[in-house]
Amino acid sequence: MFERFLPKLRVNNVFDIDLQGLYEQGYRGIITDLDNTLVGAKAPLATPELVEWFEKVKKAGFKLVIVSNNNLDRVSVFATPLNIEFVHKARKPAGSSFRKGMEMMGLRPEETIVVGDQMMTDILGGNRQGLFTVLVLPISAADEGFGTRINRRLERIVKHRLGKSGLWLEEEKQK
Repeated sequence: MFERFLPKLRVNNVFDIDLQGLYEQGYRGIITDLDNTLVGAKAPLATPELVEWFEKVKKAGFKLVIVSNNNLDRVSVFATPLNIEFVHKARKPAGSSFRKGMEMMGLRPEETIVVGDQMMTDILGGNRQGLFTVLVLPISAADEGFGTRINRRLERIVKHRLGKSGLWLEEEKQK
């Protein structure tokens, strides 16, 4: 039951994702969360390092869509200057937002990667759609909203249960 919360890959941050390796495996698109995945929850704009990563993603041949539970103002202020398409008020883990992201990229589930910092929204939603899920460490817990703080508590329970069955090792370094 708890396996549906298990990501296919764990990394420290988006910069640690092996884009070339995933491209060679047939993946062509990335659906990424925004808050605490790409930037802190209160950071309005991308860092220079992140802008460089977006260019690397495009040069590697990937399409990219931001799928966020946040509101239009928050997501558009971040994505529009970067010319990145987005879905706001996504209601993740609802499948419709992931399907919309794939539709925007013209891709199928087996070609799509989901990157996010929350097991309860990004990973669960992506796994339910048959996508390759990548869990990153949250950038900053200080600015998280009430709902996210609840999700983090639930994540601890899920990690504990997965750990009991040998599927989650906390001491295992992120890859």
